[in-house]
Amino acid sequence: MADQNFVDYVKICCRSGAGGAGSIHFHRDRKNPKGGPDGGNGGRGGHIILRGNRNVWTLLPLKYRKHVIADKGGNGEAADRTGRNGEDVILDVPLGTVAKDAETGEVHFEITEHDEEKILVEGGRGGMGNAFFKSATQQTPRYAQPGEPGKEEWKILELKVLADVGLVGFPNAGKSTLLSVLSAAKPEIADYPFTTIVPNLGMVYYRDERSFVMADIPGIIENAHEGKGLGHRFLRHIERNATLLFMIPCDADDIKEQYRILLHELEMYNVELLHKPRVLAITKIDLVDQELLDLIKPGLPDDLPVVFISAVAQKGLDQLKDVLWETMDTFKAHGEKDWGWE
Repeated sequence: MADQNFVDYVKICCRSGAGGAGSIHFHRDRKNPKGGPDGGNGGRGGHIILRGNRNVWTLLPLKYRKHVIADKGGNGEAADRTGRNGEDVILDVPLGTVAKDAETGEVHFEITEHDEEKILVEGGRGGMGNAFFKSATQQTPRYAQPGEPGKEEWKILELKVLADVGLVGFPNAGKSTLLSVLSAAKPEIADYPFTTIVPNLGMVYYRDERSFVMADIPGIIENAHEGKGLGHRFLRHIERNATLLFMIPCDADDIKEQYRILLHELEMYNVELLHKPRVLAITKIDLVDQELLDLIKPGLPDDLPVVFISAVAQKGLDQLKDVLWETMDTFKAHGEKDWGWE
């Protein structure tokens, strides 16, 4: 997926349709020259609706559509005929899209399922016709309600990538290389920081025709939770990954300290991220010999599974997939309590 085609944030002006006016009308025909009120109600204005679509991966279609306008409802008519409803505007969005109010930042809802529909901005209600106001004491009402005006509001849509496994690590930890080896994804790979600036998704095939989705998230730097580096732009994507695969190179100065920093950044952004199952991969083991690996092992974190891998030399990858699958399977079956988390 080309960087310029991956759009995970848009701000749009939404204008829902106004409701139609109620009708003021009295029944008249040759046999009944003074009939009662029969003015119909106005139709409601069109809604603006978000619909989840599993085949859509980006908010790109909305990037250049700054104004979304729904139709107004039709006016009520004689013979108690209700005006037509305004046509709704349905916007297909990727799964994991969060809708917010642009002014207050309030989160309205999140789209997580295919074909799930939620109203982003409601259309105005139609006005009642004069037939609605007929009563024993008011048999010939000569008034009706106007339609309720539509709403014009600025909304923010943010995409959080949905994946089974999210790759978490500092720049140049080997995340893109691993994704390119395990899947058919072709992320940009180079030996300089921030090669990855948007998430990349890949389908990883496992045993017995099973598979899971892996997401390469842009690299974390210290104090990313304060917006440094790519900051919140990538941290929100980690929220939508079921399992987190921490990746730290074997030649790092202090593996345990790097792991602590990564955990701290996630905690400061959203403490609930610590409730996700975690696996640690020590990468680039093709660069060192077995003696050095034996020296590294005693200093590793002891609260999560650890796998030694080399994506370039394709070492330890089958074991990694086994551990990831077992971790995901256990978590889905038993939830957070099985991991000792509350």
